[in-house]
Amino acid sequence: MRLALRDITKRFGSLVANDHISLTVEPGEIHCLLGENGAGKSTLMNVLYGLYQADEGDILIDDEPQHFKGPGDAMAAGIGMVHQHFMLIPVFTVAENVMLGHETTGFAGSLDLDAARRRVREISDRFGFQVDPDALVEDLPVGVQQRVEIIKALSRDAEVLVFDEPTAVLTPQETDELMAIMRQLKESGTGIVFITHKLREVREVADRITVIRRGTVVGEASPEASNAELAALMVGRPVELKVHKDPAQPGERALVVSDLTVADETGHVHIDGISFHIDAGEILAVAGVQGNGQTELTEAMVGLAPHVEGSIKLDGREIVGRSVRKALEAGIGFIPEDRQIEGLVSNFTIAENLMLNRSYDKPFVSRGSLNLKKLDTFAKEKLAEYDVRAPGVSTLAGQLSGGNQQKVVVARELSRDLRLLVAAQPTRGVDVGSIEFIHKQIVAARDSGVPVLVVSSELDEISALADRIMVLYRGRVVGIVPADTSRDTLGLMMAGESPEGSES
Repeated sequence: MRLALRDITKRFGSLVANDHISLTVEPGEIHCLLGENGAGKSTLMNVLYGLYQADEGDILIDDEPQHFKGPGDAMAAGIGMVHQHFMLIPVFTVAENVMLGHETTGFAGSLDLDAARRRVREISDRFGFQVDPDALVEDLPVGVQQRVEIIKALSRDAEVLVFDEPTAVLTPQETDELMAIMRQLKESGTGIVFITHKLREVREVADRITVIRRGTVVGEASPEASNAELAALMVGRPVELKVHKDPAQPGERALVVSDLTVADETGHVHIDGISFHIDAGEILAVAGVQGNGQTELTEAMVGLAPHVEGSIKLDGREIVGRSVRKALEAGIGFIPEDRQIEGLVSNFTIAENLMLNRSYDKPFVSRGSLNLKKLDTFAKEKLAEYDVRAPGVSTLAGQLSGGNQQKVVVARELSRDLRLLVAAQPTRGVDVGSIEFIHKQIVAARDSGVPVLVVSSELDEISALADRIMVLYRGRVVGIVPADTSRDTLGLMMAGESPEGSES
């Protein structure tokens, strides 16, 4: 099946999200749509999938114009979509999720779950997915949940698959597995639209690359193009892909963590008696395969973890046992790993989100009254300073692209007088231009004397930002090593091997 988009235009009021965009996807081709967050990539694919109606332009399948009134029409035409945020029911099984919306019935009108199970097994066996049709989705790792989304689309005979930022929530290992799956789908004749802003992934699997910027196609590129060439085309200016920072000038010991143990409500231990320290003006980066205690560690630092034992001392003052508000008042800035759930209130404005951690005191609140003028002035300053691309400070946070949402979180956390910055997955799902900016802000915080704890699943980011690297495996510290430690060594440590010469 050959898919073509011709002069697609989509407007939201005065904002032109897509401006006469054209592209084609041939059978058995991976066509990459590359662009910054907010460039219009997802809007274009939502038009293709019937979620939005184009104001101008045509969708053609095998040269025949299509008129999709909703996703059902797109699916019936052979188009499937794997969303960045999965469209799965956590308490349903894999088979139940796959048949949802396309239920078949058996005897006396009962749901034919056996047919759904057979379909899951058939597709899983064909592509080596190893997905159990009776497993509950909430019990599956993120990478396997994504396979369920792919199975859903293929079970409805999709001939063109759209992957919308598919690696934003995946570990490096899961990303490699997805790349292999995409190649298998390509070999089977499936056309793929791959939406991303990650240059390494583009060069690894794309057959063709279309670059869009601010809603307009600005060119096509070859997969042989360098990262620097692709980044410049995507952002519209040369982008510094490496983090430039002077050697750390550590000051006094600022953060001391001793015998820290963190458990969940069921008593399962996620952090098992770890100890480490961070000096003022130093970045300690935490590496590890996701699910080895990184989330629980960052939550313990700000009072979010339910059951914490041991000690966390910041400037000699104990943090364990304090409320989240008390932790913030102690000078901790927290960039959470999930900006949409933990970092922002999506139906609040940008201005309101910028004052979330100071909604009870000066400078924005006095004697129980909100000073709207001060908040408006502050928010406009931060929009400009942190290059948040939005119509204005009254824009709802949920209407921003992922990268701009992240900038709002970073702006809020770094606009206070900090004694410690905890940054969890600070650039997850963020384009290269925003990554460059956020990295500079983190390094600037370090250079101002703030101790920084960075947690990331991206080894390149770990190595670029860190002054020292701590590797976690099953909730324990495998070792603490210098920032120039090789990827191979870090990979072994992430599998549980302790290197020689590391800190205990």
